[in-house]
Amino acid sequence: MPQDRGKAVIMIVDDTQDNIALVHEILKDEYRVIAATDGAKALVAAGRTRPDLILLDVMMPVMDGYETCRRLKGNKSLRDIPILFLTAKSAVEDEEKGLALGAVDYIVKPVSPPILKARVKSHLNLKRAQDILRDRNAFLQAEIERRTRDISTMQEASIMALGALAEMRDDDTGRHLQRAKLYIKELAQYLGQRDKFAGILTPEKINNIVISSPLHDIGKIGIPDEILLKPGPLTAEEYEVMKKHTTLGRDALLRAERMMGGAENFLSCAREIAYSHHEKWDGSGYPQGLAGEEIPLAARLMALVDAYDALTSQRIYKAAVSHEKAVAIIEADSGTHFDPDVVAAFLALKEKFREISCRERNYKVVKRNA
Repeated sequence: MPQDRGKAVIMIVDDTQDNIALVHEILKDEYRVIAATDGAKALVAAGRTRPDLILLDVMMPVMDGYETCRRLKGNKSLRDIPILFLTAKSAVEDEEKGLALGAVDYIVKPVSPPILKARVKSHLNLKRAQDILRDRNAFLQAEIERRTRDISTMQEASIMALGALAEMRDDDTGRHLQRAKLYIKELAQYLGQRDKFAGILTPEKINNIVISSPLHDIGKIGIPDEILLKPGPLTAEEYEVMKKHTTLGRDALLRAERMMGGAENFLSCAREIAYSHHEKWDGSGYPQGLAGEEIPLAARLMALVDAYDALTSQRIYKAAVSHEKAVAIIEADSGTHFDPDVVAAFLALKEKFREISCRERNYKVVKRNA
């Protein structure tokens, strides 16, 4: 009825019409009261009307109150509705059973109007407070997730921008970094499914590797143009200067890491990659001459990814090689330059690498012709 709109809805479930009429008379001035005469009908009516509170008898045909309560609490959309047993069963074990099933209260007949009104009002207020708290918590959780996504997006954008600074003189600016992220993600996810690496390449670790990979050559910012952009082969002295980009990158990232409190984070991973991605499996790389598993796994992944992209990219000092030639070169260097496990993963993913390479390089052409 129009005058009932806005009132809390109370459902009384009882197989005796006199009991329904009595409760209706007690509560009608303050609430909208609806009724069901057995548990099965109550379940249907509750799903349709979503009452604010249910007063439930125990002894009913078809389905008793205990089973009705059990089913209501088992329904995700109805489980938060407060249930008050209103019954003639007065034994302690009956009350214990009702409360154990999830009821919030147990009232014994014959009912006292003031007690019933007080209990109903109290539980409605409690439910209202719980609903407000739940809604507020849901809002806060959504806000935390939104802000976390925003921070993550800004973090990745900042990393990409910093990485691009090291390659801003390169004609392939940015797309090398994007290709590297996609390649290394494929490798890390593939290896993360293998028993040997499952405990190391967790989803969190993989994410850190992927988002930090654009910083692998950040130290090149400190390399003079005449060496970094030299079109021909470097002299021995120039090569020694070029090799310093690994140390420069590590030092810059270490300073940033310390500003973040030194805790394990994506910068720790970026530092490992920047410092060690030119190490070789056989110990002939730089800057430390690490060998085998002494080389951080993230750097071993980056070593192969960087080599593949360098081989298949044209530079001012060299032509690009075909995908097939790059695969052959990397396969031949398994166990010398590259970790054999990483090479095996690369060979399993070689067509995926080809697909990423073609797609991302075509992106560059389309963008320039737009």
